[in-house]
Amino acid sequence: MAKAATKNNDSTANIGFEAKLWLAADKLRNNMDAAEYKHVVLGLIFLKYISDAFEEMRAKLIAGKGDYAGSDPEDADEYRAENVFWVPKEARWSHLMASAKQATIGKVVDDAMVALERDNPRLKGVLPKDYARPALDKHRLGELIDLISTITLIATATEGGDAKSHRSVDLLGRVYEYFLTRFASAEGKNGGQFYTPSCIVRTIVEMLAPYKGRVYDPACGSGGMFVQSEKFVLEHGGRIGDLSIYGQESNATTRRLAIMNLAIRGIEADFGPEQADTFRRDLHKDLKAQFVIANPPFNDSDWHRVDDDVRWQYGVPPKGNANFAWVQHFIHHLAPDGYAGFVLANGSMSSNQSGEGDIRKAIIEADLVDCMVALPGQLFYSTQIPVCLWFLTRNKNDGKRRDRRKETLFIDARKLGTLIDRVHRELTDEDIARIASTYHAWRGDPTTVRPEPVEGQATYVDLPGFCKSATTAEIATHGYVLTPGRYVGAEEIEEDSEPFEEKMARLVAELNGQFAESAKLEQAIRANLKGLGHGF
Repeated sequence: MAKAATKNNDSTANIGFEAKLWLAADKLRNNMDAAEYKHVVLGLIFLKYISDAFEEMRAKLIAGKGDYAGSDPEDADEYRAENVFWVPKEARWSHLMASAKQATIGKVVDDAMVALERDNPRLKGVLPKDYARPALDKHRLGELIDLISTITLIATATEGGDAKSHRSVDLLGRVYEYFLTRFASAEGKNGGQFYTPSCIVRTIVEMLAPYKGRVYDPACGSGGMFVQSEKFVLEHGGRIGDLSIYGQESNATTRRLAIMNLAIRGIEADFGPEQADTFRRDLHKDLKAQFVIANPPFNDSDWHRVDDDVRWQYGVPPKGNANFAWVQHFIHHLAPDGYAGFVLANGSMSSNQSGEGDIRKAIIEADLVDCMVALPGQLFYSTQIPVCLWFLTRNKNDGKRRDRRKETLFIDARKLGTLIDRVHRELTDEDIARIASTYHAWRGDPTTVRPEPVEGQATYVDLPGFCKSATTAEIATHGYVLTPGRYVGAEEIEEDSEPFEEKMARLVAELNGQFAESAKLEQAIRANLKGLGHGF
């Protein structure tokens, strides 16, 4: 984990560093709207990363040791060969810092963005280029550049170049993600268009365990699902590149955020040639993915439907709600060995309106539903709608895990989570581990795949009030409703072995003692007041 300028390397210290950076940056916002300021700040953070990664690579080429012997530090191909963007002189952070106090700083930044796009086709049309506009205070812009310059890329003296490079990406990536979180909070409902709370993303990724293969998100927002998937691979001994990433986003601005969010971590992805609505134009029509991960718009009533769409294998979804259009889109893109994990509004688990119940029944009868998780409220910045997680698979008997045909796991996690402020809740690391380890134990995953077992779930057992493995026949008796609360039952109450008569006598004696103590205290107060000349 990356370190800020502190000896304490725990997550609290890092969050403190990021929070201080945010507060300082937010002070420079003045009267600018958060939705607009977001691109000012995130564009500069991206430029800082691009430049720092370039300078680190350039230093290696200049040193000319080992594999870099005889390299030309001014040859752009040397950088591209190492998946590092070539940064021309006018786009290097040192050039911006030297111009930060000048009135022309806005044009200097715009020119830097233009030069980066010119020399790096992957970034064409991605970077913000309106820093010179009159509405942006150039003095505050210079101060913001000075502030972002304080993001130090610290590695201990004993660590090698690879560790340092990884730490650089980690710290800048954490700052980027933290700022995305805060902008989502500041923008309220609109923030949900580009950001899914990281604890929800981590829960989905920990449950799916995407080690290798194709990962697809057709409503990818700012790319958080992809970032977390790559983190999972790295944390479990894999390599960036073990996953092939495919995404689609209908909002052009959000799509640019996603490209920058992945580029800042050196992750390559195929987002298609441009932004596009998934239902109007599927940019990855022939893709079959091992992992489909998504947080599509909830209960979307303004979506484009073609009645004879090949994706409607389990029924034509209603025009007034796209929930089951998304579900069937995910299924359509699942490989034979694929798994899908996604977020939907709770109504998707029980609604019978406009044929939704029939579609859900057909999906259940096709034995595609692997697991359902009910989440606590207040997790999103953009909505208070309670949500759930769906996990689907085409093959419940793949020979690698337990045969789960005609079974579905239900997890009721509504009591989990911790309030971080008056209106927002987060799932803790322990909460996420408990949910994921329960699912992996139920699937019968090899121990090398599972997280550390939590709450006795090394071997799966039903836990009343939390989890239950139900058969398809049992689900049918509940009208094909998938709400976990219907299946997990009530939490077991710890047995009280004290006989009722003895317990009652003990409690009455304790109460009488409290009454006696209260009477003594009353007499003492009256005596004191009488001594002061007040009659009671």
